[in-house]
Amino acid sequence: MSAVKTLLHQLKQGDKKTLARVISIVENELDGYEEILTSVLINQSIPVIGITGPPGAGKSTLISAIIKKLSSENKSVGVIAIDPTSPFNYGSLLGDRLRMAEHFTNENVFIRSLATRGSLGGLSAKTIEIADVMRSFPFDYIFVETVGVGQSEVEVVGLADTTVLVLVPESGDEVQAMKSGVMEIADVFVINKADRDGAHTFIKNIIQLVHSKEASDWHIPVIKAIATKGEGVDEVIDAINKHNTMGVNSKRPYLLAEKAFRLIQNLRLKDVSKQTLQQQLETEMKKTDFNLYRFVRDINRKGFISAEKKKIYKSI
Repeated sequence: MSAVKTLLHQLKQGDKKTLARVISIVENELDGYEEILTSVLINQSIPVIGITGPPGAGKSTLISAIIKKLSSENKSVGVIAIDPTSPFNYGSLLGDRLRMAEHFTNENVFIRSLATRGSLGGLSAKTIEIADVMRSFPFDYIFVETVGVGQSEVEVVGLADTTVLVLVPESGDEVQAMKSGVMEIADVFVINKADRDGAHTFIKNIIQLVHSKEASDWHIPVIKAIATKGEGVDEVIDAINKHNTMGVNSKRPYLLAEKAFRLIQNLRLKDVSKQTLQQQLETEMKKTDFNLYRFVRDINRKGFISAEKKKIYKSI
């Protein structure tokens, strides 16, 4: 049996050390990662739930409360927590994982933090692959928490079977900006910190907005929650379960198209390095006739900028 087949067999048997190892191989594109992705047996019946929303909405706290409830029912839960990467030093705090620290020793829970590594939206460039690897493990649920960058988080629809949008009563102005983006892809709305002033009016407005946009058999729920107290958690889990038992997801073709697009995009940009680009730009921008569009065009045509620099990319 080859090394990859051995890993996949151990993965199917529920070995978490193997899961962590396989994720590292795929995330860092080490030897065998392509064979893993093309050979892995993905269990499509395991729901992937995307938790999205603006910064400070309490996404990590809500997920932690959901994990606590599900694990108490002996459910196996996988969590992918996405954290932003600094554009300057390329480091990542991975703070979301710290906010779920109480579950680190829970045998029913597996938490993996991923850095965005320069991805402009709310997901890491490798999230799709890692979510599918985790779907080959005997989880009951997989949760993906996005960074929290507003409307660009619509990309979560390309990954999740159910998308949960978490808002807070103070999100009024942000909702206006999100109407044409995140607001339209959410399957479940959760108004967290519902004990704050203005919550009742905000919830009422969200209900009116959501129901005016419904265009399918799914009646989008708007749930009040106080995640720090565990209030509303049962309702959120019930809504997720109901959405996943509806049958064929009407967004499925779109979901797969989004996945395929992201995978093709990642493959085409595989050799692109922002650090190399920065080095090249530091030299080029000193020229009096520097033009960014000409710079990009030349990369696209030649695949390199100058002989003294490293080879860059065949395409962008």
